[in-house]
This record gives sequence, structure tokens and C-alpha cells, in this order.
Amino acid sequence: MANLVYKRVSTDQQSTARQNLVLDEAGIEDPAVFEEDAGTSSRLHPLQRPKFGELLAYARPGDTVHISEMFRLVRGTQHILDVLDVLHRGQVALRIHDGAFSAMDLTARHPRTGELLSTVKFMVQTLAAAGELQRDLQRELTYDGLRAAEAKGSKGGRRPAIEAGKTDVVRTAYLEGRSIAALAREHGVSRGAIRTAVADLMPEHTAADREDAQTPELPVTLDMPGKVADFLRATELDDAERAALDRGVTVRRGQGYTLRVTTTPAVHRGLLTRCQPLDGAQGLPVVPAQRKARREYETRVNALAATAGP
Repeated sequence: MANLVYKRVSTDQQSTARQNLVLDEAGIEDPAVFEEDAGTSSRLHPLQRPKFGELLAYARPGDTVHISEMFRLVRGTQHILDVLDVLHRGQVALRIHDGAFSAMDLTARHPRTGELLSTVKFMVQTLAAAGELQRDLQRELTYDGLRAAEAKGSKGGRRPAIEAGKTDVVRTAYLEGRSIAALAREHGVSRGAIRTAVADLMPEHTAADREDAQTPELPVTLDMPGKVADFLRATELDDAERAALDRGVTVRRGQGYTLRVTTTPAVHRGLLTRCQPLDGAQGLPVVPAQRKARREYETRVNALAATAGP
């Protein structure tokens, strides 16, 4: 069983030194480390983050995800519950080594229903709410401190990271279509500094940046007929599709079986397209049992779109 370590910092100026200390003291054996690029925002849903996505694709049933503290992985209450649900479906454990969550078994489920224990859910929601309250209070205190400083003639906050003479150059480049990330690299500053310089321009010019705020596609579990799974295993697939099949759970049904696959709707749709030849396409002979199996899977995949809503 593998030990998977996840690390993240919210800004370019932070380091993982504290996380490294906590995780080193935990004595994790042979860790496989997945570290997000510096400055990966906590507001981005964990299931949309590149390295956490790689971790989920790499994970196998029985593996354990290790993090130094809960808020390196998630911030909001719903994010926590989404991640716990995905880890449970993949039969992956979660171990937190510091903070209020370190003494809790967050993967505890009801033995009959399989749902997250109500006491665990309550504690998760309570502690997450407490964390959000702490951050809100910190913001309020910071704001009050800045107002007091301004009343005395001082201007609080950090100095601008972009030189005054370069601000117009940055703003012009932004209006011409340069991305925030590209401008940050070019001028050797953080992305936050670029956003500050172009803040009044963003409502009209950052449709692409707002994509991160969209609700992510969450993994769903569908039963794939064994005949479809057998065909796909012998077919060329991309990494996400192959990982979804590899993580599938076999459920015996009479003389056959069903593969219980947990992945995003987009990957399910891709797998459905891959098994199109079972309908008699591409010159292959039609096998009625295979065609029936594919259409059963098609019905289940199409039901995802019907329930997703506008």
C-alpha cells in the first residue's frame, strides 16, 4: 500500500518548510510526493488542482493520502465533504498529521449504509466553520488596523511589487491579451501583484480567469458491463481513461461481472465513445451481447447529462 503525500502553498512567497517538518516527523515510509505549483489558490476546488488530480489518478485501493494539516488540501466545508466522498469511493484513506483534524478518523462510515458517519460529518462542518470564522476575524482585524494607520497619516500594507514606471506597460499588455501568469513571469513578480495593477480592468477582460470559479465536475460512479470493460482494456486509452478502468471495482454477477467505475462525467463520455465499435462501427462484426452491453452503459452515461441540469 502506497503513502501519497500532498503539499500546497497559497502564494509565491510561501514555502513548504513547515509542511516538510510535520511530515518528516511523521516518519512516512517511501512517500510519493505530489506538490502543487507555488501560488495555487485555496479557492480553487481541490478536484480541479493539477497535482491533486494526478494523486487521485495514481492512487489505488488501500493507499493513504498524507497532508500536514487539513487546510493545505481544502478550505470550505463542501470542499472537505467532496474530497472525503471521492477518497471513500476509491477506498483511499486520509491521514492528517497536525491541527484539529489530526485526532479524527475522517473516513469512518456507517457499516450498513456506507455513508459518512453523522458525527464525523458534524465535526468536519464544525471545525471547518471555525476555521472560516478565524480567517474572517483576521481579515476584520487587518482592515481595522489599516484604517487606524491611515487616520494617523500612514498607508498600511506591502509596497507595490511592480515599479510605478512599469504599471502602464503591464496594463497595456493585459488589455492586449497577455495572461496574468505570463506577465508575472515576465516582470518577476507574483500573480497577485499583477492582479492588483489591473484590478479595475478585470471585469471586462478576465473571462478566462473566471473559469476557475465554475463548479468542477465531481467524480460519479457508474456500473460498466463486463463486456464493455473487456473491450476497453484492449483499446488505446488516454491516461485518465486508463486510470479510471484500473481503479474500477469488479462486482460478480452470475457468470459475468460489472466494473464499478468512479470518474468524472467527461471521462465516462470518453470511454463511451471508445467502445462505439461494439455497435458494429469500423467494420467490426456485430455481437448482440456486446452491443446490448454498450447500450446499457450508454443509457447510464446519458443519464448523467439528464440529471446535471442547465
